[in-house]
Amino acid sequence: MRVISNLIEAHIFREKDSEIEFLLLKRAPYQYYPNLWQMVSGKIKDDEKAYETALREIKEETGLIPEKIWIAPNINSFYSPDDEYISLIPVFAAKVAFDSDVKISSEHIEYKWLRPNDAKNLLAWEGQRKSVDIITEYFFHRKSFLNFVEIKIS
Repeated sequence: MRVISNLIEAHIFREKDSEIEFLLLKRAPYQYYPNLWQMVSGKIKDDEKAYETALREIKEETGLIPEKIWIAPNINSFYSPDDEYISLIPVFAAKVAFDSDVKISSEHIEYKWLRPNDAKNLLAWEGQRKSVDIITEYFFHRKSFLNFVEIKIS
């Protein structure tokens, strides 16, 4: 069995008046996992670092450019029985301006800004829901001992 890491997950959030909302995207019916609600995700190209993929995928899938981006202290994973591998997925948190204009790509058919519990209710996988909790706790409850590393973007 192989262990690979060729995907990223980027949770986009915005804040206003001490409230946080996460952006979720609904996959198009012709996509793998049709009509599934998800955060931004994508495949790392050979010449990219994982955070570069996150920034590229955020722009491609939403038209957004984050104000700041962090490495979230969580690695999601899944097992593929067809190809017999385990995939490890780095998680990123990206903050955008509250009034940002979302322009979804053809990969998606709808988007929603949701409070953490509502976002978690739409996400399919436990690891994704855990990422929402970790990001919310870190940025809004300040009870976390986890360390988010900010990536400097220009």
